[in-house]
Amino acid sequence: MHDGGSSAERVTAERGGRRGLFRWAAEHRLLACGVAVAVLAAGVAVPLAVAGGGDGPGPCHRLPASARALADDPAAATKALDPGADLARLGAAKQLLAHERVCGDGARVLGRVVTAATRAAGPGEPHTMAQARSAYAVAAALHDVDLPAGLAPGVARMVAEYVVDAGRDKMLHDDDATGPAAPPEAARLDRSGYVWLGRLLAPGDAHALFEYGGGPAGSGADIEGLVAELAKDPEAFAVLYDAERAYFAYYLEHLTREGGDPDHRATGRTYATTATTWPDNDLEDIADRVGDLMKYRAKYAEDGTVPDLAAFDARVRAHTRGTFRPASRQLRSRVPMGDIADRPASGPLRGPLTDGRYQLQTVLDRWARQRHVPERRAAAMRQLMDDAYVRALWLTV
Repeated sequence: MHDGGSSAERVTAERGGRRGLFRWAAEHRLLACGVAVAVLAAGVAVPLAVAGGGDGPGPCHRLPASARALADDPAAATKALDPGADLARLGAAKQLLAHERVCGDGARVLGRVVTAATRAAGPGEPHTMAQARSAYAVAAALHDVDLPAGLAPGVARMVAEYVVDAGRDKMLHDDDATGPAAPPEAARLDRSGYVWLGRLLAPGDAHALFEYGGGPAGSGADIEGLVAELAKDPEAFAVLYDAERAYFAYYLEHLTREGGDPDHRATGRTYATTATTWPDNDLEDIADRVGDLMKYRAKYAEDGTVPDLAAFDARVRAHTRGTFRPASRQLRSRVPMGDIADRPASGPLRGPLTDGRYQLQTVLDRWARQRHVPERRAAAMRQLMDDAYVRALWLTV
């Protein structure tokens, strides 16, 4: 844990420096082909099998029965993908997942394995450390891999399951991450009400530290690059879009009437944060990630990755669960990240699906009216989210 003022103040200063027009320009990139698949027999052994008959040139990977069985056995799936605190078993996850061509329905089965290994045991249940480490392993194993058709939806559900962790600012928090996952006690608030893992966290939930880069060479995860790859698939796109909008609703309904952090505590320091410092940053990041999705969509239509944009959008809409609205009163309960992503829709999604700014601002405006948020504060929140969304669209892929 960090001292009440030092960590928060350090990040505040860094936040201000990274808001220029070119922030993230080096980070937002499309994934390139190719990954060296490490073959390491560790944990649950999953033998390789190669066969012809897949789409495109060259052989495809035929998923063995032992790997298929993991999709229906969450405990075994977690054991198979858990890389350990030192990432010594990451090779097993790469051996299982890192294939750009998979025979038959094997890729979709692998997506089910990912879900089984990383998802909490049920509604209201927190993630275990093994599940959180497994989520890191999935992201690391798929670093720079062109995903085979059918795998993306399952991986997107993993990203949604850890929506808070996947959305943390890697450039700010890579020094804080000391392993692939953090235990629940790492989310304890300091004396100013700050914790670097994020706001509004549930007790008991372990956290995947996708920003961790201290493992062996070739073990790092790139969650932003993975999201860019997932966005090629309309079902995965819908899962990610739903997760961000569900998190937005959850976030708003926990804020104070002034749009502030309910956990904030004044410290009296000269450079102390205010109750709106971290909500402002978090709301910017949510808008930024939604803007990223729309940017990827446009880029893929432009370069031919998505040959029929109307058909792509129709499939996204078919997989989108609806709109997510915050409660009309402030909520104080905290739920695990998986429950945030699984939040029931409030109703059908209305208006332009791919105008993320419209979808976010209509929810924000409704919340502000219901909670009687001062107009000056509501306008400031609206503007900072609008700026972040447009900036994300503008930055080059």
